[in-house]
Amino acid sequence: MSGKLKGKCAAITGAASGIGWASAKAMLSEGATVVLVDRDAQALDRVCAEFELAKPLVVDLLDTEACKTLVPKILELTGGVLDIFHANAGLYVGGDLVDADPDAIDRMLNLNVNVVMKNVRDVIKHMAPRKTGDILVTSSLAAHFPTPWEPVYASSKWAIDCFVQTTRRQVFKDGLRVGSVSPGPVVTSLLSDWPEEKLAEAKASGSLVEADEIAEILIFMLTRPRGMTIRDVVVMPTNFDL
Repeated sequence: MSGKLKGKCAAITGAASGIGWASAKAMLSEGATVVLVDRDAQALDRVCAEFELAKPLVVDLLDTEACKTLVPKILELTGGVLDIFHANAGLYVGGDLVDADPDAIDRMLNLNVNVVMKNVRDVIKHMAPRKTGDILVTSSLAAHFPTPWEPVYASSKWAIDCFVQTTRRQVFKDGLRVGSVSPGPVVTSLLSDWPEEKLAEAKASGSLVEADEIAEILIFMLTRPRGMTIRDVVVMPTNFDL
């Protein structure tokens, strides 16, 4: 551990698995105290047991009233300080639009867009008076490319990419940095909804990224000099372009 984030307090949503867990491990390994937010209590207990500075917080972000309590509960666990917030929780809906379940569309758009906006809003209200803080959002390559096999998911990420960039321009005056990481396909549970033939093709061609590789990028973003903002990193396996 190099201790690049020693003394910092961070919170990550969707932290019990995938990119969220990789992000948490990376920040913990750099010395940060990390609040891991997830709705899966058992998974949180399992992963947090590995690190002394990991603090589990069970919240269902799709529950409107519970979502409102997120930042106050985080601050209770960190002693009133939050330096880093990683909005990572998300859902995936792939395939043809006409085959998509309308209820699944509502849940995905709520978590991928509305919840991120509300969480970031509440985080800014804490960070802005302190004149420092970092907000990171997990976006997707789908935010930059009209992906034909996932129009619903891609639309949510186009929306959140716009949100990240416009919010960043609002709050830089308060000393806050807002950025996103936009990975291509990452080996996480979200890929379970991919069309079977597309997933098999990606695995065979080496067109998937590991979550730990995304976490390394997040640490890079967080450890730049305060006068530098990495506003968006688009990362994908080279073979994805084949």
